[in-house]
Amino acid sequence: MSTAVHHFSAETMQRFQHELNKYPADQKQSAVMACLSILQQENGFVTPEQEKALAAVLEMPVMAVHEVFTFYNMYNKQPVGRYKINVCTNLPCQLRGGHKALEHLCHKLGIASGETTADGMFTLQPGECMGACADAPVLLVNDRSMCSFMSHDKLDQLIDGLHKVEVKP
Repeated sequence: MSTAVHHFSAETMQRFQHELNKYPADQKQSAVMACLSILQQENGFVTPEQEKALAAVLEMPVMAVHEVFTFYNMYNKQPVGRYKINVCTNLPCQLRGGHKALEHLCHKLGIASGETTADGMFTLQPGECMGACADAPVLLVNDRSMCSFMSHDKLDQLIDGLHKVEVKP
């Protein structure tokens, strides 16, 4: 067993194994996306060291893990806010107000696209196609919750609502 494997806790390894069990033993690399998601859920982002250790676990080249990691914008390369908001800015969404939605959020949060608020609560990013062009403008919150038809009022309600969730005791 590679020493790189020891970078992960027993719980993380157990979660990896759950994913690995879904595939034949000679196709461990098929679990790469699920394992990257596990690392991100546990740490908020994935480090280069974790990429290398995961490559050892999955018995695949580090570059192959890195290619998957960098291809998708759902994987964080650095710490992000409690709420990561990706606004679709692909052309169909642009034509239906996607860029204006992103600009509105930048103004409301007082940050530029790609930045995190000073309180660490929000990270705002442009996103690629989310497969809901007819519902534009659309955005994803924490890579899991899609919000559609996001007018400026709905954007304000989303941000204000997330602030209120954080304030509750």
